Parts: sequence; structure tokens; C-alpha cells
Amino acid sequence: MRILPVVLALAAALGVTPVTAADKTTVLITGANRGIGLEFVRQLSARDWKVIATARDPADATELQALAKADPDITIEKLDVTDRPGVDALAAKYKDQPIDLLINNAGKTPRYMSAFKQSSGVDYDQALQSYEINALGPLKVMSAFLPNVANSQLKKMVVISSKAGSFPESPKMPMMYEYRASKAALNMVVYTMSFETAKKGVTLVALSPGTVSTEPAEGELGYGQKMQAMPGSVTPVDSVTSMLKVIDGLTPAQNGQFLDFKDGRVIQF
Repeated sequence: MRILPVVLALAAALGVTPVTAADKTTVLITGANRGIGLEFVRQLSARDWKVIATARDPADATELQALAKADPDITIEKLDVTDRPGVDALAAKYKDQPIDLLINNAGKTPRYMSAFKQSSGVDYDQALQSYEINALGPLKVMSAFLPNVANSQLKKMVVISSKAGSFPESPKMPMMYEYRASKAALNMVVYTMSFETAKKGVTLVALSPGTVSTEPAEGELGYGQKMQAMPGSVTPVDSVTSMLKVIDGLTPAQNGQFLDFKDGRVIQF
């Protein structure tokens, strides 16, 4: 016996319009396999949203796979934000899917061994990779999925940035050249694209998630180094809970702004 037709018939008899997967609020999250991205999946899935969660290597995303197994409204897609043809292919796959909220979370964090080195210690290969992942990747994703967001109800795009890319609020010392430059570039991407999103009724903001104590990706720590929580750091749960409050309250007047996760205050680029 097929259950869905029976449910639909019963709903019709009672005069109730059932909510189907196609009707649900939809979010697309990049870098959803760990840390902040994974927590966004957890919390938005708990809201009964339809979640499109992307990861560079879904086969290794065991926690994400477990969430998807428990919730049929979570779909995992393979995506490397630096693979521009891959981004286009995924956008083509979902061309008819409205996306209410696009969360650009995928990013490259500082390598521990080079984070505190001065200009003479800059790793230019890492700098180029940081720029590709942290700035150009989100730009490509937003450009490819802008029609989906414009065709939705919420019409919101969020980029996870960092105060490290803010001129007035970044550390006043020579450190994290690769990371800070890439996040400053990301902030400019948001500012520039906001003139485009405004014409389509889409609200685009950058969000600082705070200093979040997450496990690093492979290669982000130097040999023999262990992850230690920074003073004043917050958990992914607390960061995402606060960011979602800010996201829920976004208005078109905030388009193009850089906001703090705690209270939505404006951070200067």
C-alpha cells in the first residue's frame, strides 16, 4: 500500500493542505561536513527545512551522512567551491529549485605554523589557495545560485566571514597574512555584489561567527600541533544559534552589511 496517496486523500477530505518537500523552506549550505556548516545542518533540519548540504568529499563526511540518514529532507551533494564547472553543474541540477537561504560557509582557515609569521614567512601557495576558497569560491556559488534565491520566499544569502578581514577590527599585529587578505577580499565581494542583489530583492550579508572552537581540517595545523580553544571562543552550537537569530531578523535595509553574530551589530569592512 502506498502511503503518500492515502495521506493526500485524507488531507483533502479534511480540507487540509499538506506540506510537501517541494513546499518546505530550503537552504543550501557549503562546507557542511564539519564545524559551523554541520551545525547549520543540524539546527535547520530541526526546523523541518529542506537542506542541501555540500561537501568536497561526502564519503568522508560521516556525521553529515548520519544526519541525512535520519532525515530524508537532507540531501548531500559533492561540491568544491573552487571547481567552477562543478558549481555550474550543481546549479543546473537545481535550476528549478527555489533556495530561501544560501549559506556560504566553506572556507580555508589559517595554518597554525604560519599564522604568526611576519611577511617574510608568507606561504604564497597557501595565500593563493586561501583566495580561491575564501573569496572567489563564494562569489562563484552566489552568482550561480542567485536566480534560485531570487525565486524564493526568504531571498537571503549569507557569507561566513571574519573580523580578521576588517580593517578596524582585525588584530593590530603582523599575522595571518594569507587568511586576512582572503577575508578582506571576501568582504569586498559581499559589498560589491550587494548592488546586484538589491536589484533582485535579495538580501546579502557577511556574518562574523565569532572565534569558534572547531576541529581543524587536515593540514590546517602544523605537525605535532594540537587544537586548543582560544580565549573567548564559542562552540559551533552557540555560534550558529546566535547567527540564525541574526539571519531570521534580516531585512533588505541590511543588504551589503557585515554583521556580528552576537547581536547583529554592523562591523566596518
